[in-house]
Amino acid sequence: MRTIGRGEDPAADRPGIGGGLLEAVRGRLAEAGAEPTPARVAMALRAEGRLLGDAEVLGVVSALRSEMTGSGPLEPLITAPDVTDVLVTAPDEVWVDRGGGLERTPVRFADEAAVRRLAQRLASVAGRRLDDARPWVDARLPDGTRLHAVLPPVAVAGTCLSLRVLRPRAFTLAELVAAGTVPPDGDRLLRAVLDARLSFLISGGTGSGKTTLLSSLLSLAGPAERLVLAEDSAELRPDHPHVVRLETRPANQEGAGRVTLRDLVRQALRMRPDRLVVGEVRGAEVTDLLAALNTGHEGGSGTVHANAPCDVPARLEALGSTAGLDRAALHSQLAAALSVVLHLVRDRSGRRRLAQVDVLERDGDGFVVTVPAAAWSAGGFQEAPGWRRLMNLCERGRGPE
Repeated sequence: MRTIGRGEDPAADRPGIGGGLLEAVRGRLAEAGAEPTPARVAMALRAEGRLLGDAEVLGVVSALRSEMTGSGPLEPLITAPDVTDVLVTAPDEVWVDRGGGLERTPVRFADEAAVRRLAQRLASVAGRRLDDARPWVDARLPDGTRLHAVLPPVAVAGTCLSLRVLRPRAFTLAELVAAGTVPPDGDRLLRAVLDARLSFLISGGTGSGKTTLLSSLLSLAGPAERLVLAEDSAELRPDHPHVVRLETRPANQEGAGRVTLRDLVRQALRMRPDRLVVGEVRGAEVTDLLAALNTGHEGGSGTVHANAPCDVPARLEALGSTAGLDRAALHSQLAAALSVVLHLVRDRSGRRRLAQVDVLERDGDGFVVTVPAAAWSAGGFQEAPGWRRLMNLCERGRGPE
């Protein structure tokens, strides 16, 4: 007897049970508004002129329940402890990332319509609309999973579905060291940055592990500190006793009720934060964050998309311009507000690692530049030109013993 692979439809591959029969049973149950119980499925099968054994009926029940609740055939992938991303590019192309790059899985959908139905149902669960009028959605499911879906004809080859799995707890720094994300003994340097209450940004590309690292670092904050998190999608999960989480909200169908990240940053400042955290700096909220870090809010942090640490000032400059902040003013704020940039990369094998730690300083023209202080190596961080400045910042932040 063949063993069913993870995520495969337990009924679709049985003799005589295919996508057409499942669709017919599904249609009959939908017309009756009935749940797919074994008795109702057996009645629907009889109405289709099919008499199947108990095992086949239970297989159909399992397939229909999988589609109508949870994430359908993707459920076993999403619940796997090592999976971070699940990507569907076609009914027979389902990929996962377990931290070592993308891998193709044996999971299959019956057809394009099945992928579309799952995407629309998940969007509905998230309280969003996904149809021909609004052919894409970016939302968070109740369990924290990040959903993105695009329908044809915008997605030329068929419905594309992306799920970013949110783990229920933050990784510890020791676990990140063991995984090779942080070099050996690199946790000591990161703890020093946190203990000194230096303000920092974590930079890197999509999927490089910025949120994972930020959650781990925030878990190290003192238990008496109050963390206020402002996020576009609530993904940070610091292991900390005092966390206030704020999340943006899109406008409703009438175009009202939108809450932006900039709104959240402004509200967070009134909530007595010991550490103000912006999950991802991506717009005009950068001006409010920098202003806050210049008015006594030490130890603030966030993430930003950038190809390299040296690109971070230019990236913030571009974001600041959306709020009308000119270059000179942005750099003046930046020089006083931010101390450290932690940059993450994914190497060619798909492994995430903390490639570089930079400090910020002004150049001869008065503009802020990043200076490498420590670089990743298999044996531990290697000192770079900005090392002494970083050590001075840590010592000054800790103050007298």
